[in-house]
Amino acid sequence: MLRAGASAEAVAEAAARLAAGGLVAFPTETVYGLGARADDAAAVAAIYAAKGRPADHPLIVHVAEPEEAAAFTRDWPPLAQRLAKAFWPGPLTLILPRRPGLAEAAAGGQDSLGLRCPDHPVARALLRAAAARGVPGVAAPSANRFGRISPTRAAHVLDEFAGLGPEALLVLDGGDCAVGIESTIIDLSRGRPVLLRPGMLGADAVAAVAGEAVQPPDAAAPRASGTLEQHYAPRARVQLMSRAQLQAALDALSPGGPAPAVYARAGLALPAELPGLRMPAEAAAAAQALFADLRRLDAGHPPAIWVETPPDHAEWAGVRDRLRRAAA
Repeated sequence: MLRAGASAEAVAEAAARLAAGGLVAFPTETVYGLGARADDAAAVAAIYAAKGRPADHPLIVHVAEPEEAAAFTRDWPPLAQRLAKAFWPGPLTLILPRRPGLAEAAAGGQDSLGLRCPDHPVARALLRAAAARGVPGVAAPSANRFGRISPTRAAHVLDEFAGLGPEALLVLDGGDCAVGIESTIIDLSRGRPVLLRPGMLGADAVAAVAGEAVQPPDAAAPRASGTLEQHYAPRARVQLMSRAQLQAALDALSPGGPAPAVYARAGLALPAELPGLRMPAEAAAAAQALFADLRRLDAGHPPAIWVETPPDHAEWAGVRDRLRRAAA
């Protein structure tokens, strides 16, 4: 069931559905989420079942206000407060020690939990309306089948879950997502900031507020959403290449042979008969377009999607991460 996210009536209906243990897909600034109340293990189990997601792969709990996030934690340290004040609402997830007895299913059985305050008017209206009905937070991974391309439009969600009837899923349409890739994930559960997933909020910005360098993940880091080696994948095989490698592969194509789709920045001689899209030249625009463009290319059922590797610059880290996992 698709409803307009700008409608107060639709938001109230969605909040009531969440309170009753149902599923709601809703927009955030990053991607669309598939949500259920975080304090209801049966409701959370419905997320895992709909996505085909392993039950030990943790979800992120979304809240309207930072103080609501603190209620889920065993410890809300000053560093979490500084980062929340600086970047919430926004595309940052903080992983913190989980309060015993809360959101165990959403945490994938771990003692830590990812928390985020999204920056989208529909998401925030929904979270506030749900909180007024006794929902302390909404667990929500991306609203797509597990391991596949994340949705940045309501139409993508409907395509992903076409087999679910209107009684099983309500979708709030909030337009295209402005950021376009998932949040940056920072682990604070062990006393220091550790980057578990890059996003469009850079590690340098986090470090400036934290007052210390953000560390890379290590073997003891908690499991986190979207960090499996293979993820964000279209049905077609994704191959990452440098511009020179991509041009050489294009030049070597046999006429009449299987035609890959191509996703590249400017400067390539692309045969006219090949399906292709141009990757935006700026990192923010590329992130916003990435998943929608991959879906568009994949819809043509090519045998492969050849992608020009993005620049090795800090602002491209999130886009590079998603493409690397899509190609794994």
